[in-house]
Amino acid sequence: MTTCFATRALNSADETTALAQSVSAVLSQGDVLLLEGPLGAGKSHFARGAIQARLGYPEDVPSPTFTLVQVYEAPDLDIWHCDLYRLTTPESAQELGLDDAFETSACLIEWPSRLAHLRPQDAVTLQFEMGDREGARNATFIGQPSAFRTRLEGALNG
Repeated sequence: MTTCFATRALNSADETTALAQSVSAVLSQGDVLLLEGPLGAGKSHFARGAIQARLGYPEDVPSPTFTLVQVYEAPDLDIWHCDLYRLTTPESAQELGLDDAFETSACLIEWPSRLAHLRPQDAVTLQFEMGDREGARNATFIGQPSAFRTRLEGALNG
């Protein structure tokens, strides 16, 4: 059963980065994090923070809006950062090689609704919503029980 298992009020970009760093620490091969929310909600900022934390150095991490996919090679894990906004069919996602990446890498997917039926069953969704004041966001983690969810719960509550 897919349920909400954690929520966070993020009062600044720095708090979004700190959350990304916590999540990044537990990413493993086969983990898929689906980043949902409106334009400007913090999806790319979160992904940038997670990737930089895992790499261990301040790599330039642009939004893959036009390239669709950027792959980063951390010492122990490849991380795929995908922005599917421009895709028109789920099959286009398959052409990017996401099927393999879902098994061999950690994936951070912006605009995951474009995956439709190709969404991995054990993926975790991170929904961003605009907060009640400028710069504030609300983040909600949703997913069914899985090893990834268990690691996330430990990182978020630890």
